[in-house]
Amino acid sequence: MGEVQPGVGMDPDRHRPNFFAGPYVDRRAEQRDAEDWARAARADPSTLYILNRGTTQLVFDGPEPRIAFVTHEHTLVREASDRQLVLLGWFRGWRTVLVDVDPDRVPDIEWLPGARFSELRPLSNALPQEEGGLLAYARALAVWRARHRYCGVCGSPLVPQRAGHVMHCPQCGNDFFPRIDPAIIVLVTDGERALLGRQAEWPPGRYSTIAGFVEPGESLEDAVAREVLEETGVSVRHVCYHSSQPWPFPSSLMVGFHASAEPNAPVRVTGELEDARWFSREELLQGPPVLPPSKSISYRLITTWLANPALGLPPDER
Repeated sequence: MGEVQPGVGMDPDRHRPNFFAGPYVDRRAEQRDAEDWARAARADPSTLYILNRGTTQLVFDGPEPRIAFVTHEHTLVREASDRQLVLLGWFRGWRTVLVDVDPDRVPDIEWLPGARFSELRPLSNALPQEEGGLLAYARALAVWRARHRYCGVCGSPLVPQRAGHVMHCPQCGNDFFPRIDPAIIVLVTDGERALLGRQAEWPPGRYSTIAGFVEPGESLEDAVAREVLEETGVSVRHVCYHSSQPWPFPSSLMVGFHASAEPNAPVRVTGELEDARWFSREELLQGPPVLPPSKSISYRLITTWLANPALGLPPDER
């Protein structure tokens, strides 16, 4: 077989990062080892701070939401202990620090004119790409810290180290690092149609690609085959990686694939899905299904297949 040309078997835009991903921040991980990092951050008047409260961050809400950065002069920054600070890196050239505010201590009042603590997920479609990525990074770290306050070995309180990126147990010496939960998400095609499913709690008419968490001792490709078979009864025969997307709700990494199945494979819904079925290209372009939000990797897997119908097919069938 000759070389596969863009538009026939490849996604010509494959290397574009998904939303929440990309080189939006210079992490400078080596700076986390500096014992005086917090003092240096506080002493630098140009340091930017993101205020985090539980699973929310301070943002300027509205039709065009933005991060509500604050400086060292803000009350919550001045009152925060060094243990509440996490060095995120350098965002647009500015040192940027997460302030992990105690959610029980702060009343729900306006801490900055025009800003409020908001959940990231409903804002993600309107946020600028770089700011969405930075908030996803901050949210994932904040959730991890909240869930790792005590040692899983001896039960002692943990203390943050390496600028908030390690939780250390001073009693038994164990270190705990940020964790992500890998999950596969896949658009399955039989060459002419795409397999989509829906969960009962989704908005009426919405269908999406098949997804599920990777289990211990399982490769990503194995997880694709198992999840599709478990949820739809369809066996996949070829799996091709497309791209990935951080998904901090609370701590997932969505690993996206295209895959193929035998033509006219019957669908049998079990478990988590309310419905699953094959959709033709015309149906996806014109309805009836309501597609996922445009910033999601699921939407991208669908639209790239619509533009490149050979995606997911074995090489000898492209």
